[in-house]
Amino acid sequence: MKTTIERYLESLRGKRAAVIGIGVSNTPLVRMLLRADVLVTACDKNPREEFGPLADELESLGAALKLGPDYLKDLGRQDVVFRTPGMHPETPELVEAAARGAEITSEMEVFFRVCPCRIIGVTGSDGKTTTSTIIARLLEKAGHTVYLGGNIGKPLLPNVAAMLETDLAVVELSSFQLMTMRESPDIAVVTNVAPNHLDIHKSMGEYIAAKENIYLHQSAVGKLVYNLDNGITRGFAVKAPGRAVPFSRHEQTEAGVFLDDGIICRSRGGETEPVLPLEDILLPGDHNVENYMAAIAAVEGLVPDDVVRAFAASFGGVEHRIELVRKCCGVRYYNDSIGTSPTRTIAGLRSFPEKVVLIAGGYDKHIPFDGLGEEIVKHVRLLVLNGATADAIRLAVEKAPGYGEGTPDILQFEGFRQAVQAAVEMAIPGDVVLLSPACAAFDQFKNFAVRGEAFKKMIYQLEESREEEDF
Repeated sequence: MKTTIERYLESLRGKRAAVIGIGVSNTPLVRMLLRADVLVTACDKNPREEFGPLADELESLGAALKLGPDYLKDLGRQDVVFRTPGMHPETPELVEAAARGAEITSEMEVFFRVCPCRIIGVTGSDGKTTTSTIIARLLEKAGHTVYLGGNIGKPLLPNVAAMLETDLAVVELSSFQLMTMRESPDIAVVTNVAPNHLDIHKSMGEYIAAKENIYLHQSAVGKLVYNLDNGITRGFAVKAPGRAVPFSRHEQTEAGVFLDDGIICRSRGGETEPVLPLEDILLPGDHNVENYMAAIAAVEGLVPDDVVRAFAASFGGVEHRIELVRKCCGVRYYNDSIGTSPTRTIAGLRSFPEKVVLIAGGYDKHIPFDGLGEEIVKHVRLLVLNGATADAIRLAVEKAPGYGEGTPDILQFEGFRQAVQAAVEMAIPGDVVLLSPACAAFDQFKNFAVRGEAFKKMIYQLEESREEEDF
């Protein structure tokens, strides 16, 4: 008997398929389609020289390449178009292709159609990668076979053939992936929702609607885990087709996960069960408490509580997320390059009891910085700005309640490297230097991970250059 993925690929054999974006998610998709005798055109806005040997490899496998400014031309000649997650579904070329009869889909949409096992999906403006990772690791510690992927940087469609019905897939989902989804995971987790990606989404309403697709297509046996403390997600419960399970740091719930006297507790059947003392969580910050609460609600019945406690005491976090890079000359350097929105940076600032040296600024996603300005005044000793949003962040800080000259001191530079160097030079023993830009990296880097690696490299070099001074 053929598997779901075998039947799907067989339905495409001999058809014309365009795959938009030759990146992490779609390159494995191109290879898989070519192996199934699909006529693939791989499209990307970048020129051929950006891809090096990969372009030669894909052509040798039988793909046609359409690269450069005209990469979306003639999509209407395709039978199927796989949209890259960051491309708006209403892009004119996609709309025209659909009008001419092409099916517009994505790697993630197809995965949901053919996945044979239960899916736990995680979305949110902040915390989805850490929460997804915690959920997957907990399930693995409890003995389950788990596939972790999606927006976290790993496509899952190429792994479908190896999946069994008894396995579990944990999928991080971005708003871009969710926009056109018409299927929802068996367990849907929404960590929070705040303004983000408004450079691509037409409105905040569209952004929220995309996030809601993670649960709106569930059946009556589905489960939605949502943040009761978030003004937007609080209202999701009334729309949930299945069971809605809240988590909250501020309110005790009759059927959910909440905080009570320093212990994360679970309430079910009218009884409260202590699960995880906060003192056992290695990761710093209230936002990581919420990430654990969401994970505990998601894995209820799948992971014993003693496994949760043992894991929390040893898990040091995910790279680029308040990652301790190094301690040098009495200064601690943290890489929070994933802080690509004001809410993420605010969570990072609140993770430290002392005022920090903050490196911020980057690509403009058209998100207001008003709330961030107030938090910077409260939590930052020295603010070092760079990038396209430097002026806007500075203005928000100077307009914030409690701001006065020197509270905090503000330095501003054109480039990232200059900003990091200035932060290092101005730091004194006992300081925390935190890279948490509140912005995407696209004005100076390919993505947040490349930015984080650049920061770490500078800090590693700093320690080497100052090694003699430490003796």
